[in-house]
Order: sequence, then C-alpha cells, then structure tokens
Amino acid sequence: MNFSSDNAYGAAPEILAAVAAANDGTARSYGEDAITKGLTQRFSEIFEREVSVFPVVTGTAANSLALATLCPPHGAIFCHAESHIATDECGAPEFFSYGAKLVTLSGADAKFTPASIDAMMANFQRGVHSPKPSAVSITQASERGTVYRAQEIAAIAATVKKHGMKLHMDGARFANALAYLNCAPAGITWKAGVDALSFGASKNGALAAEAVVFFNKEDVRDFEYRRKKAGHLVSKMRFISAQLEAYLANDLWLTLAAKANGLAARLAQGLARVAGAEIVNAVEANALFVRLPDAAIARLRGAGAQFYDWEPSENGKTLVRLVVSFATPEADVTRFLETLKAGPPA
Repeated sequence: MNFSSDNAYGAAPEILAAVAAANDGTARSYGEDAITKGLTQRFSEIFEREVSVFPVVTGTAANSLALATLCPPHGAIFCHAESHIATDECGAPEFFSYGAKLVTLSGADAKFTPASIDAMMANFQRGVHSPKPSAVSITQASERGTVYRAQEIAAIAATVKKHGMKLHMDGARFANALAYLNCAPAGITWKAGVDALSFGASKNGALAAEAVVFFNKEDVRDFEYRRKKAGHLVSKMRFISAQLEAYLANDLWLTLAAKANGLAARLAQGLARVAGAEIVNAVEANALFVRLPDAAIARLRGAGAQFYDWEPSENGKTLVRLVVSFATPEADVTRFLETLKAGPPA
C-alpha cells in the first residue's frame, strides 16, 4: 500500500510502447528529430494558440530554467512558502538564475492571493537596495492538493502585471488540476494571464518527461542556451518527446489524472467515515492531508502502508500526506481503509 508519492509508480503502458516505437530506426539528435519538432504543433493545438515548447527531463529543471529566463539575477521570485521551488529543489531556481531571490508568501491550502503579493511589494521599495520583483510562481495543483480556479489565477495575474512581473505556473500535477476543473487548458493558463508553464508528465504516467511552455515568443529569450548549459538538451531527445506525444494522444493524460483523482476522492470518502480521522484540506486532485491518531498510523504501517508524516505529532495525532497514482491498485485503497476501520486488536 504505497501512498508516499505518485512518483512511486511506473509508466503508463501507452507511454512505454511509444518509447519502444521511437527506438526503431535512426533519428536526428538534440531535438532535431520529427517527434520533437511535432510537439510544437501538438501543444499549440491543446492550448489553442501558438506556443513554444521545450522538453526537459525533470520538473526541477523545468521550473528553474523557466524562472531563470523570466527573472534576472538581481530579481525576486514570489512563491508560496510550501511550494516545491521553495522547499524541494535544493536552491536550483536561485542557482540557475545566478542569484535571484525566492520570496515566500503565506496562504491557506498552499495557495496565495493578490493581496499577499501587494502586501509583500511594500518590502521592495528601496530601488537597487532590494531585489527587483520580477516573477510570481503558483503551483497547479498545489502542494496541498488544492486547485486554483480560473478566476483566482486571473486575479493573481492582474496583480502580477500591475507590478510589471511575469507569472509562472508549476504544473507538475497540471493534468490532475485540469481533470478536476473539467475545463480547457487555455482557460487556466494564458487566457488567465500565465506567461510560462512547467508542464509535468512524470508524476502522471511518463518515465521522465516534462516540458516548459512559453505562451509569448518574447519570453523565450535565451531559454535554449540555458537548457543546453544546464544539461537538459538530451542527445536522444526523441525518447523524451515520444513520452509527451503519447501522453497527450487521445487525452491519455486526462484519463490517467481523472483515475488518480477518483481514487483520491474514494479514499477521502472512506476516511470521512473513520473515527478520529480529520481531512484538513479540500481533496481536489490526487493528494490528501489527514490527521490520524498515532496508534492508527502505527497500525497502518504495521500492515505495510507507506506514506509521509507531514507535521510532528500533537495531542496524539499526526498530519500525514497520502498521494495516489493512476496505477494505485483499488484493492490498496480498500485495504488501507479496512485496516483503519478495524481498530486496535482486542
């Protein structure tokens, strides 16, 4: 029963088949192959406008290189205090931007509001004595499994533009957010004011494939040089691009995300009927945060369940994170809930 991360599970069969198919014959290297070149048209169709798309191998590279392109070395990047770029990327955004400063904002459910941006701007009024606010990064779905609605993104984007900044979206679980909202990708990206998107696939069925999507050509700037210098211009890029091509084909990405979201919803429904369990955030994607009695946690782990403690134990309960994947067996969800409901041995 592995609920530690959606990274724990493997790749979708369709994506494995696409990688195998890309192995036949020969192809040009460093992104000059037909599959990689075809991604621009495919992503442009999905987002309903001409976009620039650049495959990379990791989400950290996607976030860091996108933000480094949008933000100068003397700039500041506003993000939530729980965001992946602030807590889990080992300083990569600062490193690849050659010194830009991450400025963390607070907000419920790992989301923040335009008011948070305005309030923080008051600390950056000393000209060259302060980093220049240059970019804002939001996470969709958030680190708490919550989802920004289109109107929330548009309100943030309006404030971002008011202050002369750029808006980046960390979309490591973009498909899960989209499946929950049941809207067009354009509606929660460029139409709402997003300038650049880190488009994730690895957590939702790919082996190792992400992409940076720019919605305005002028924002691309020197991204290709940054990607090469960072070691993410893969020589056999066709194998990365084949994953993205298969991921998008026949709405596979949305099908996989909807399955994961559905399992999370089922898990949440079951937990709501367990005495002592307290779900602390809305369950809108494929992650749940729930306070459980420490005795119940020990019983679950004794039965083989894997998950992360998110906060230290307090008053006999611990906040834990449960993440499901498209490949999480339904039987594991059933067993997890049955183990909880069984209670301590007599």
